[in-house]
Amino acid sequence: MVTFIGLVFNMAVAGILIFGAEKSNRGDLSYIGWAGAVILFAGIFDMLDGQVARLSNKSSKFGALFDSVLDRYSEMILFFGICYYLVGHHYFLSSVFAFMALIGSMMVSYIRSRAEGLGVSCKGGLMQRPERIVLISISAIACGITYYFIGSDFKIYFPGTKIQIFETISIFTFPIALMAVLTNWTAIGRLKEAKIALEEDEKLSSNTKEKFLGVLIPLMMISGLVFSNGANAQTSKQLNEAEQFPLPPVNKSMLFYLQRTPNTNTIVYALNYDNKNILKESDPVKVYWIRYTEEGTPTKSLNFIEKKFAYGIKTQKSGKDLWNLKMVAYDKLPITLRKGKHGSYTAFVKINNKDYVFQKAYIKIEGGSFWSPNIPYIDIYAKDENTKKEIIHRISNPKNKNNG
Repeated sequence: MVTFIGLVFNMAVAGILIFGAEKSNRGDLSYIGWAGAVILFAGIFDMLDGQVARLSNKSSKFGALFDSVLDRYSEMILFFGICYYLVGHHYFLSSVFAFMALIGSMMVSYIRSRAEGLGVSCKGGLMQRPERIVLISISAIACGITYYFIGSDFKIYFPGTKIQIFETISIFTFPIALMAVLTNWTAIGRLKEAKIALEEDEKLSSNTKEKFLGVLIPLMMISGLVFSNGANAQTSKQLNEAEQFPLPPVNKSMLFYLQRTPNTNTIVYALNYDNKNILKESDPVKVYWIRYTEEGTPTKSLNFIEKKFAYGIKTQKSGKDLWNLKMVAYDKLPITLRKGKHGSYTAFVKINNKDYVFQKAYIKIEGGSFWSPNIPYIDIYAKDENTKKEIIHRISNPKNKNNG
C-alpha cells in the first residue's frame, strides 16, 4: 500500500512536468521546483515501504517483488515526465542525459536483481535508488527556489566567447547529467562485481564437485543397473552384510535410509512437517545425513551437489495423501508415499508388482578406480505390510556376472 502511494505521487510528478511543458513558457521553472518537492515526498514512501511491512508483520516474498515492480514503474514514470518537460522546452541535450540516466537507473536495479537470482550479492555503487531520488528532488527544488529569486535569464558564458556554460535550469540538468554518468558507471561496476563473484562461485562449485565426485559417480552408475528377476527377493538372513552397519535412531518421521560400503555415514529420508506438525504437501520428504564418522554423530543437511545429483529425491503429488517418489540418481525404482493400514504415512517400494514397506537401501562398492568404481549390486530391504516378512531385493549390475 505504501509503495502504491509512492507510485501515485510519481504519477503526479509526471503530470506536473507535462502540464508545465504544455502550458508554461521556457523561462518558467516553477513547475520544476514543485515537481522536486513532490518527488522528495514520494521518495519518503518508497523508502518506508519495507520497514512498514516488517513492523506490521505483512512482509512476504511476493510483497518484496510487488514493491520492486512498482519502484521500477515509479522511476520510469518520473523520468518520462522529466524527458517530456525538457523536450517540450527544447533542452535537447539535457533530455538525452535524462534518457541516459533512465537507462542507467534501470540497469543498476536489473543487474542487482539478476545477480541475486544467480545466487550472488551485488549491492555496490554510487547511484542506488535512494541516492537517485535525493539528487533529483534536491536539484529540482533548488532550481525552483533559485528561479524564484533570480529568474531564468541568469546565464554564465565561457570567458571571451558566446558559449553558454550555465543558466538557472542547469541547477536541475547538471545533476541529471552527473546521474547519467554515475548510474551507468555503477551498472558496469556491478556487472564486474557479479562476474568476479560468479567466477569464484563456479570455482568453489567445481572444487565441491570434485570433493563429492567419489560419491556422485557410484550413484550415477546406479542408473546402469537393472532389476533382477523375482528369484533375487530373498529373506534377510541370506544377505546380512549391511546389518553390520549402525541402525539410525527410529522415530515417527523416518521413512527409510541409505547406506554404502565406503563408510558408515547414513542418508535418512524422513517426513517433512511444518511448524504445526502438518505434512508439507509440496515437499513431503526431507533428506539429511547422520555422520557416524564424525565426533558426536551430528546430523547435517545435504549440500547442493548431493541434493541435485546424488541423494536428493523428487516428489510428485498424484492424489489425496499420495505421492510418487524418485531418487535423483536412480529414477527406475518405483516408490510411493501414502498412508499404510495403520493410518501413518509410509514409503512403499514396488517389487515384482507388489508393494512392500521400504526400509533401507544398501549400495555395495567393490574395488574399481576413483573414476570407475565397481558396483556389483544394490540391496533393497523391505517388508510385507501384512505378514511383516522381510525381504531383500537385489538390483544387480549385469556387468558383474558373479553376483546373483
